[in-house]
Amino acid sequence: MKEQEILHLLRQYGQDHLLDHYGILSSHDRQGLLQNLLRFDIPLTFELFKKFHLKTDVKDTERAFEPPRAITIPKNELEQKKIDEARIAGESLIRQQKTAVLIVAGGQGSRLGYEGPKGTFPISPIKGKTLFQLFAEQVVASSRRYGATIPLLIMTSEENDKETVGFFHDHNFFGLNPGTVHFFRQGMLPSVTPDGRLLLKSNENLLANPDGHGGSLKALHDTGLLGRLKEQGYEELFYCQVDNPLVKIADPVFLGLHAMTGADASTKVVRRKDVREKVGLYVYLNGRDAVVEYSDIGDEYMSAVDEDGDILYWAGNTAIHVFSLKFIQRLTGHGFVLPYHCAQKTVEYSDHAGRRCAAKVWKFETFVFDAIPLARKTCCMEVLREEEFAPVKNRNGSDSPETARQAMVNLHRSWLRKAGIDIDPDARIEISPLYALDTNELREKTKGGRFIGAKDIYLNSEQL
Repeated sequence: MKEQEILHLLRQYGQDHLLDHYGILSSHDRQGLLQNLLRFDIPLTFELFKKFHLKTDVKDTERAFEPPRAITIPKNELEQKKIDEARIAGESLIRQQKTAVLIVAGGQGSRLGYEGPKGTFPISPIKGKTLFQLFAEQVVASSRRYGATIPLLIMTSEENDKETVGFFHDHNFFGLNPGTVHFFRQGMLPSVTPDGRLLLKSNENLLANPDGHGGSLKALHDTGLLGRLKEQGYEELFYCQVDNPLVKIADPVFLGLHAMTGADASTKVVRRKDVREKVGLYVYLNGRDAVVEYSDIGDEYMSAVDEDGDILYWAGNTAIHVFSLKFIQRLTGHGFVLPYHCAQKTVEYSDHAGRRCAAKVWKFETFVFDAIPLARKTCCMEVLREEEFAPVKNRNGSDSPETARQAMVNLHRSWLRKAGIDIDPDARIEISPLYALDTNELREKTKGGRFIGAKDIYLNSEQL
């Protein structure tokens, strides 16, 4: 796109203030602003602005909510047999090198009081391993267990890409083959004021925001990674977000259920703690499986209970999914089909004189769970919160580093007890994924050991 075409776009969409700003810039700064503008899909931005400017909200009463059709925690031998069959099927998928892993890691740790990419936040209870290290070690351990190459894809953002890539290099990729680790950036869209103005972040840069975790699917296609994975014979993509240290990376049972049901999209859910828990709900909506944000559901639904007094809409979204690569291709191959959402926030920007000002803007983003209603077949699997869901979102209180570390200790304590190992009830425990990925593997390696008197128990690969 040439200079005059970009300027025509700005004129077409009424951005006279940017044209005036462009006119007073030096030749060097003009080129910088033009290069910045080229990065963005400005027609899409204003198509979305027009859509949300005219939009009227859909009321909850117009939506037909039902509880999900989920595969729940096994209650009898028949249900357990299905889980066992799924594990075998999932292990086969990994062995045949059909499974890749995607970690969405575009965020910073600012809400935790931490400067840096959230994936570099130290979280394990004894060794202080980072979120990235815990996930990478799981990929290493699974690759060894199944004799397979499991590609690890990490979606970064403009804000943290350089630091994230450098972090992996500095730590020798935590034992992974660097050739199997692929970093890619999520897309960005300009932010727009409610009256339709683009704003400047600096003299040469537009104010913009990431396009949401749904943008991970679009970026996979746009970067060519999706095509490369398919060419290499991979079929399924295990998806998770970086803030949950209890994620079972490439869980064979989950992969197996996904495959056995012929699903395009599968999701893990946990039972909500109570009716006040703020979590997205996995529901059956207007004849399709869907995830709905708690902020988009009225109290009538969030607090609904059944005849036994149990929460009616019980399935909380964990942001752990499996997507078939063919399905992602359908969503992205002929234009990105996930719907965009609009959120309002107050931001700082730079005016024509370079002064810092504050303004309300609309940001447009996509959610990966909006792929679920577009799937031909779906699978919803209930898992235990204490085993798989301890997100790190807040500095203190619920969903904080403190609660996540305690959840890790509790989980590993339960593994040791199931393996018949005596431990002090107050001992801190950490089990490296390189030592054991589950209770069965732990039982084989510890063989009824005792840790009475030990206050810190760390089991790692050096003890094999």
